[in-house]
Amino acid sequence: MAFASHNSKNGLHASRLDRPLSVNSMKSLASSPTALTPTSTRPKSAAPGSSSVQRRNGTGAQKSGKDDSGVSGRVRVAVRLRPRNAEELAADADFADCVELLPELKRLKLRKNNWDCETYQFDEVLTETASQKRVYEVVAKPVVESVLEGYNGTVMAYGQTGTGKTFTLGRLGEEDCADRGIMVRAMEDILADISPEHDTLTVSYLQLYMETVQDLLAPERDNIAIVEDPKTGDVSLPGTTLVELKDQKSFLELLQTGEANRFASNTKLNTESSRSHALLLVNVKRSAKNKQEKDFVIHNENGNSVHVSKGHRVPTIRKSKLLIVDLAGSERVDKSGSEGHQLEEAKAINLSLTSLGKCINALAENSPHVPTRDSKLTRLLRDSFGGTARTSLIITIGPSPRHRGETSSTILFGQRAMKVENMVKLKEEFDYKSLCRRLEAELDKLIADNERQAQAIFDGEEDMERKLEEAGTRVAEAESKVAAALEVISKEKQRQQKELVEMMQNLQIERAHRERLELELRENVQDLQDKKKILEPENIHKEELSDLKQMLEKECELRQQAERELDAFKREEKKLTNGITEKNDIGEIWVLKKRLEQELLEREKLEDEIKSLKQQLLQVHVDAEERSRTIGKGSSARSSGGSNSTISLHTPSNMKDTINGQRATIAKLFEQVGLQKILSLLESEDVDVRVHAVKVVANLAAEEVNQEKIVEAGGLGSLLTLLQSSEDETIRRVAAGAIANLAMNETNQELIMAQGGIGLLARTADDAEDPQTLRMVAGAIANLCGNDKLQIKLREEGGIRALLGMVRSRHADVLAQVARGIANFAKCESRGAAQGYRTGRSLLIEDGALPWIVANANNEASSIRRHIELALCHLAQHEVNAKDVVSGGALWELIRISRECSREDIRSLAQRTLNASPTFQAELRRLHVTY
Repeated sequence: MAFASHNSKNGLHASRLDRPLSVNSMKSLASSPTALTPTSTRPKSAAPGSSSVQRRNGTGAQKSGKDDSGVSGRVRVAVRLRPRNAEELAADADFADCVELLPELKRLKLRKNNWDCETYQFDEVLTETASQKRVYEVVAKPVVESVLEGYNGTVMAYGQTGTGKTFTLGRLGEEDCADRGIMVRAMEDILADISPEHDTLTVSYLQLYMETVQDLLAPERDNIAIVEDPKTGDVSLPGTTLVELKDQKSFLELLQTGEANRFASNTKLNTESSRSHALLLVNVKRSAKNKQEKDFVIHNENGNSVHVSKGHRVPTIRKSKLLIVDLAGSERVDKSGSEGHQLEEAKAINLSLTSLGKCINALAENSPHVPTRDSKLTRLLRDSFGGTARTSLIITIGPSPRHRGETSSTILFGQRAMKVENMVKLKEEFDYKSLCRRLEAELDKLIADNERQAQAIFDGEEDMERKLEEAGTRVAEAESKVAAALEVISKEKQRQQKELVEMMQNLQIERAHRERLELELRENVQDLQDKKKILEPENIHKEELSDLKQMLEKECELRQQAERELDAFKREEKKLTNGITEKNDIGEIWVLKKRLEQELLEREKLEDEIKSLKQQLLQVHVDAEERSRTIGKGSSARSSGGSNSTISLHTPSNMKDTINGQRATIAKLFEQVGLQKILSLLESEDVDVRVHAVKVVANLAAEEVNQEKIVEAGGLGSLLTLLQSSEDETIRRVAAGAIANLAMNETNQELIMAQGGIGLLARTADDAEDPQTLRMVAGAIANLCGNDKLQIKLREEGGIRALLGMVRSRHADVLAQVARGIANFAKCESRGAAQGYRTGRSLLIEDGALPWIVANANNEASSIRRHIELALCHLAQHEVNAKDVVSGGALWELIRISRECSREDIRSLAQRTLNASPTFQAELRRLHVTY
C-alpha cells in the first residue's frame, strides 16, 4: 500500500539521532525524554584478528577514543502511520481513527473505545504526511553514517500486511524522485562518501521464503546454508551472489532484478503482499587514515619489538556491514483470506515473526537464554538485536479500527524492542598483507635500481668516451654546415644588392629617356601650331598636310609607347620597393581563404544538423507506429468516472522500457528543435511531414507538463484546423488523440468549446469509420462531458448525439469511451440536481440514451459495464427521471446492480437510490417485489 507523498521544502527535518559511540553520547541518550530505562547489556566477545599493534606513546587497547569492549547503544524505534486508503474511507467513514499521534511529544495514543485509550512513547513518531526524505533522515541516516565510520548497522521494518513497509524501504522512485525509499537513499549516501579507488562496496540481495534462504540475484540458488563462526558467533552466507557496485544506476538495476524474483501475491489486505522476508546486505571495506605521525612498534611472533617508521606504517582497514530488512507482514488468516499455498506461506511468516518476538522478549527481560536458533530469521538477525550492530527499527501501522488488534500487537513489539541493548563496536584491523606486499615491491624496486646503477657505473667510462667522440664529430659537422650556409647566404645577399643597384640605374636612365621624349614631343607640337598660324588654309598643299599628319601620328605613337614604358617601370619600381605590400596581400588572401573554409564547415555542420533532425523526426514516426502496434495488442482502454480521465491503455510490464525510451526520444527532440518549429511543421505541404509532426505533438500532449506550453504556442488551434481540413485518416486520428489529452485540463476544455471543438469532433465522429479514430474522438468528448459548466453547450452542439452515434462501431474500446462519457455527463447532472441549479428531465434521456444504457448495463466487458452501472445510478437519483427509468425497464437493472455489482460503492449507491425514491418503492410494491 503506497503512502501519500507530501514533501515540503520548508518542512522541518528531524534532527539526527545521537550516535551511541562514546560515553558522552550515552549520557545524552540517558537524559533524552524518549529513552527508556536501560536494562543490563549482553556484550559479545570482540572479534578475533584485531591488531596487536601498539603505538610508542600509547597502548593498542584504545583507538580514536573508543574502547575495544564496545559502547552500549539501545535499539532506536520509530512508528509511521499509513493514511487511509479508498476502501477504508468508504468502510470506516462513520468511525474515527483508532490511532492518535502526538509527534511533538513523540507519543502515540491507541484508542480502546470512545472513552479509554493507551499512551506509548517512541523515539520518533511520523504522521501520515511525513515525506520519504524525513523518514530516511530520522530512521536510517544515523545508521548509514555509523557504517561509513566502521560500525555494523541494521535498518528493519515491521508491521501488518499492507501498512507500507516495502514502500518505506524499497521504493525506487522512478516516476517521482521524492518517493525514493531507504535502500536507494542509503546507497546514494554511501556511494557519495566512499572512494572507488581505495574502498570496496559489495551488495547481496536475499529472501527468506518458507524457512529457506534464496538469492534474489541468482534464483537458481534456492537453499543457501547459514554458517556461524564458532569463535566469534558471526553469521555468514557463503553461497550468495556478491555484486561490486560503482554507481547508483547499477544498484537500481540490481533492486529491480531482485524485486522481480521476490515472491508476492494478492490478498484481501494488499494487492501485492510480500510473501517473504527481504534482506539487503551491504558490505563496506575502507582504508582508515592514521592521523598520528610518530613511529610505532609491531610485536612479531618471537616477542621481539620492531620499530616501523611513519613512511612504512601498517594500513588500517575498517570493515562494516549494513543490513536492511523488509519483513513480510504479519496477518490473520480470517482477514487476509489466505488458503491453499498462501495459507502455508502465512504460517511460515507468522512462525518466523513469532520466533523474532520471543528473542526480543528474552533480550528485553535480560533472560539467560535467547532462542535465536528457533528460526533462520532470528539466526540472520543475531547481530542486530543484542549484538554489535547499531539498529533502527521502524514499525508501520494503519488507522483503521478494524485492525486494532494487529496495530496493538505491532506497537507492543516496538515497545519491547526499545528495551534491547546492543554493544556497538568498531570493526577495525591492520592490513599486514598489504604492508608486506608494499615493502616487497619497494625492496624489489631498490634491488633493480641498485643493479642498474652498478651496471651503469661499470659501463659508464667506455660509453662516456664513445659518446664524447660522437658528440665532437656531430659538432664539427654542424659547424661546417653552418659556415657553408652562412657563405651561401652572404653571396645571395651580395647578388641581390647588385641587382638592385643595376635596376635603380636602369630606372634612372629610363626616366631621363622619358623626359627627353616628352620634351621633343612638346617641341614638335609647338612647331606644328606655329606652322598652322603662319600658313593659311587655302595655301597649304595637300602633300605637306599629309606629311604633317603622318609626323603627328608617329609622335603620338612614340608618346603612347613612352607612357607604357614609364608605367612598366613604375610597376617594377613599386614591386621592388614595396615587396612587403605583396606579403600583406598574401596574408589577406590567406585570411579570406580561412574565412571561406570556416563558412564551408559551418554550412556542412548546418546540413548535418538538418539531416539529424530529419532522422530524429523519422525515428519518432517509427517509435509512434511501433507504440501504436504494441498498444493495439495490449489490454483495452482504461477509463474512470472522473472528468479528468485520460485515454490511455494498460501498459504491460514488458512495454514500460519501450514507452520510456519513446518518451525520452520525443523529449530530446522537443529540447533540440523547440515547440514552435514542431508546430510549424503541422502546416507543411508534405503529408508525411504533417503525420510525423502531429504524432510528436500528440505524444507531448500526453505529458501534463507540456499541455500548457502547447496551448500557449497555438497548438490547440493548429490541431483543430488539422481535424477540420485534413483528409488523411492517420492525421485525424492522432489529432483527435492529442485534443483528448489536452481536454484533461478544465481550462483547456473551455478553450476547446470556445473554438468550436465539439462541433468538429461531432462531424469527425459522423464521417469516421476507423475504430481507433472513433475511440480518440469518443475519449475527447468523454473528457468534456465531465465539466459542469459546459453541459448545455456540449449538448446543443451535438456532443451527446455524436457519442450515441459512435456505438455503431461496436468496438469494445469505442464503447468503453462512450460509456465513460455518459457516466461523466450523468454524474454532473446528478451533482447539479443535488446542489439545486439543475432541474428538469435528464438531457441524456431526452436524447435517447436510456435504451442503450439498459441494453449494456450487464455487458461482459467490465470497463463498459462499470461506467454504465454508474451512469444508471446517477440518472435514477433524480426523482424527475424515475418514471422514465421504470418505463424503460431500467428498474430491474437497478435492482440487479444493488445485489450483484462487484464494486461496493456502486452497489451501495444503487441501494440508497432505491430506498430514497417514492416512485421506485411504489413500483416495487405493485410488482410484489421484496427488496
